[in-house]
This record gives sequence, C-alpha cells and structure tokens, in this order.
Amino acid sequence: MPAPKGNSYWTLRSSSGRKPVFDTPQKLWKACVKYFQWCEDNPLQQEEIVKYKDSFERIELNKMRAMTKRGLCLHLGIDQQTLENYKDRGEDFLGVITRVEDIIFEQKFTGAAADLLNSNIIARELGLADKSELTGKNGGAIQSAVTIEVIDNFEDPDTK
Repeated sequence: MPAPKGNSYWTLRSSSGRKPVFDTPQKLWKACVKYFQWCEDNPLQQEEIVKYKDSFERIELNKMRAMTKRGLCLHLGIDQQTLENYKDRGEDFLGVITRVEDIIFEQKFTGAAADLLNSNIIARELGLADKSELTGKNGGAIQSAVTIEVIDNFEDPDTK
C-alpha cells in the first residue's frame, strides 16, 4: 500500500543518509592504527630455496606489506570516496586523514628506498616517477626513437 498523497512522513526522519561509520576522529584514528598494526603483523611470505653443496632447503622469508589507502578502506569497511568525505567533516577529521596519508606515504617511500618494496611500483603510485618529454626542432613532442630519426633528417622545403 503506497503512502497517501500529501503526506509528510519525511519530516519524521531526524537525519538524512546513513550514519557515519566513525562519529569521532578518535574512533577513526584507532581504526587506522589497527590497520597499520595488521600490516606489520601480517607480512607477505616469499619462499626461497637455499642451496649449499649437494643439499638444499626451502625457507620462508617475511616481506614488507605496503600500506595503501585502498587496503585501509577495505579494513575500515568504507570506500575511498567516503574516506575523502571525512576530510569535510571538520579540522579534527582532516587532521586524522592527513596524518594517515602521510604515514602511508612515508612507509612506502622508506620501504622502497631500503629495497624492501619494489621501488618502480611505489614511485609510480606516489607520483615520484621521472617524466621527460623530448621535443624536435619544430617544438613538437617526439613519440618514439623512429620519429627522432625522421625529424633529424627532415629538410624544410621552404629553405631550399
């Protein structure tokens, strides 16, 4: 049975939308710290074979697990946009999210610098990859090595 026309049932609702998962910055911070601890307590496992003379042994090595915002969101049970939206809930939430982002950046950066994480992947994710663009004589971007040869050997017909 549909609601009667002209009803005002919507006025009975005290708020609109879903209640936030974390109602205080402290609860959000504690949940983030649990994620950081989980990353440390659950390193990735790599199996290696150590050979000595005629024998060998399989050993398991612990490898550093990179912290990520996606991993954090999965741990918190929220999506990435929700995490971003917490920044708009006030200075306290903004401070927590900024600190969390800094911790994740620092962990990845130091892990890559110490060769504990793949530095190429981490550099790309952190936006640290070197980017360079080659230009030809006419100032246009060069797309490949073949293009460089063609431009270098090109004679402008107007100069003849």
